Amino acid sequence: MNIFLTGGAGYIGSAAAQKLLEAGHAVTIYDALFTGYKAAIPKRAKFVEADLADGETLTHILQGERFDAVMHFAAFIEAGESMQNPGKYYQNNLVNSTKLIEAAVQAGIERFVLSSTAAVYKSSDEPLSEESPLGPTNVYGHTKLMIEQVLDWYRRVHGLHYAALRYFNAAGALPGRGEAHQPESHLIPLVLQVPLGQRESISIFGTDYPTPDGTCIRDYIHISDLISAHLLALDALGKQDKLVYNLGNGQGYSVREVIERAREVTGHPIPAIETPRRPGDSPRLVASSKRIRRELGWEPEVPELKTIIASAWEWHQGHPEGYEK
Repeated sequence: MNIFLTGGAGYIGSAAAQKLLEAGHAVTIYDALFTGYKAAIPKRAKFVEADLADGETLTHILQGERFDAVMHFAAFIEAGESMQNPGKYYQNNLVNSTKLIEAAVQAGIERFVLSSTAAVYKSSDEPLSEESPLGPTNVYGHTKLMIEQVLDWYRRVHGLHYAALRYFNAAGALPGRGEAHQPESHLIPLVLQVPLGQRESISIFGTDYPTPDGTCIRDYIHISDLISAHLLALDALGKQDKLVYNLGNGQGYSVREVIERAREVTGHPIPAIETPRRPGDSPRLVASSKRIRRELGWEPEVPELKTIIASAWEWHQGHPEGYEK
């Protein structure tokens, strides 16, 4: 297939582009390089440096050749920042994504795969299924839920086939390809900055949550397992018009547990400092992936947190400053 992929200079998007190319697909990457890195873009992919807000360029590219599907990874993803600057998130994640969906439909593209999030759900003491109550606790999660709803209306009105893949914490690395954000806000790479000598300690935001050790609990999924699910969903959209799947290991790990596993992997003491809660953090978000396992036969190949962290540690040791701009 010929795939139009947004956000292909980012952590997940570039990994998806690489896996698509290895599977024999053609890939055109559309990225403004706001947070991504040109060095992360696979060499065999076509690259268009442009903003989704640039409707003229977007329409020109989408109608310039025949694309079989859109895979949409371009979004602002920081939950904390979304609570401080909601307009930035609604403009990019909702308005610009709607422009993309409209442009795709006008170009006759029939399949659309959305990188969504478990942050669309209310916090729960049990693993979240696709039927669990929705209720984002931050603006970021709300923007993802809204764009899922936009996609469903385009399915009803225009017959667009779409998949929304809800995952929480993509983590780990592929050979030569890892997680690098500036500034960094994700727990595992932040923890690994301590043994790298880039920070003295790691902060634990909130120790009074209703969880066994008082810290937030999250699910983690290795980047390779995440991408394999996207490729399965892309194929399945040829027969189905709507797919909504959770992606996770079904195991929750607290902030303290992540830090302890990182200590085991790196052999570093990794000092931790307890600080107050942050706005927008849910006590527990763990995604059950029983539906995609049952319907598409997906199984995570790297389920263990320690193995996920070890792959990230190997990449960060070789790329302590991340990608070059």
